[in-house]
Amino acid sequence: MATRSLRSTIGGFAALAMLGAGASAAWAESAAEIAVREAQQYSGTEINVFWEAGLQALGPQNFSGPMWEELTGIKVNIIEAQHDEMFPKMLQEHRGGTGAYDVLNVVPAWMGDMVRAGAVEPLDAYVDKYGYREELEDIGDVYRENQMRIGDTIYGFPDDGDVLILYYRKDIFEEMGLSVPTTWDEFYEVSKAITDAKAPEVYGAGFMRVRGLLHYFYQERARNEGCKFFDAESMKATINGPGCVKALAGMVKDNTTMPPGVEQWGAIESLAAFNAGQIAMTQWWPPVGRWSAGYGTDDIAMQWVPPSVVAGKVGYALPPGGHPQLAAGFAMAVSSSSKNKDAAYLYIQWINSIDISHQRVQLPYALRDPFRKSHFSSPEYQSRWPDAKHYLEAAEKGAVSGLLDLSIINTFAYIDALAAGLQAVMGGGDPQAELDGVADKWDALTEKVGVDAQREAYMEWASKPAAYPGD
Repeated sequence: MATRSLRSTIGGFAALAMLGAGASAAWAESAAEIAVREAQQYSGTEINVFWEAGLQALGPQNFSGPMWEELTGIKVNIIEAQHDEMFPKMLQEHRGGTGAYDVLNVVPAWMGDMVRAGAVEPLDAYVDKYGYREELEDIGDVYRENQMRIGDTIYGFPDDGDVLILYYRKDIFEEMGLSVPTTWDEFYEVSKAITDAKAPEVYGAGFMRVRGLLHYFYQERARNEGCKFFDAESMKATINGPGCVKALAGMVKDNTTMPPGVEQWGAIESLAAFNAGQIAMTQWWPPVGRWSAGYGTDDIAMQWVPPSVVAGKVGYALPPGGHPQLAAGFAMAVSSSSKNKDAAYLYIQWINSIDISHQRVQLPYALRDPFRKSHFSSPEYQSRWPDAKHYLEAAEKGAVSGLLDLSIINTFAYIDALAAGLQAVMGGGDPQAELDGVADKWDALTEKVGVDAQREAYMEWASKPAAYPGD
């Protein structure tokens, strides 16, 4: 976001603040305006905001943090942690009762465990006190209905429209007379056709296969192939059932149409290969749509992004099966141990609001993706590059038909066991045998948690409209 835009936004909010609360009767205040006005009573205080390290943290460091301090006098301190360290650190802080964190970034799949631990503050009273309920309706249905509440209580505001979109080379597809695949069998055939015709210069596809990321792609594909994670009555793991095995075997087969060594690819490898024109398809979070078009990559914070030679040649679509993974994402929450709960709440209402979130999701570097209905329809965002409108259309379709990450009691342990089995298969292991081993580990975890307690948690998750396709 340009400095001039930041100053303009601050100036607009400052002018409103000088008018005072008495002027609000002349027009309806937005949620952002209310937050600024109410937060000024806490001027001089500091709030500690726990955020994922790296590009994610640049948003509050460079944009929302300085603006909030200018508008309210509240200083925002950013505490960073690597993604896989965030959940345990938040729980450790809560158990220690230190009050070291005020604002939390919580991956929705962790929220149930955070609530059961008492680590996050219920937000309904704040929502009503500070007039935010109406603006919450603008959040995309799949995020609002599935990632905001545990039971009937609001614990976090969906703040990141993470969804795995399929990116493909329009020029290659047109040249070869290919159609965008809508099933995984079609995907293999298309990817193989491109590889057979163009490798080693261009391979048909290249996906992330590294441990820690692969489970997102597997959870998506397995459910699109009919896999269910558990038997709802017995709570025996069914992660080794026919659809589950078929999906994993298909992923191994697809690897044969991808560049050598793809089994070791993470996010950067797939991004670099796609931007360099070395692969014709990839599946990634929404930032690839921006970066492959060259949007924002001239920003100094974006110098790490490989230069794109495919700008103007990229198409956006739902992945095969039509139900993409709502992989990871973040919800903004208030720590139950915070000593500044109102100030912390007002900050998350402000950054999550229609007014401010529109700016944040267009930052080239911040990795916050569109999550509001008004983001997808924004004329400003649709004008950012020639195909931005089609990009937003694909992201919105994913936000309608997407699938939730598994979220039960002790989710971390279940996903870790799954990740180990998937990694073994990428290394040459047999899909059925490895998933049988995962099922055994899941059953042991369920016995440790308690079958009845886990059944209740699973049924709460499975009852959500985005848990399984068509449910």
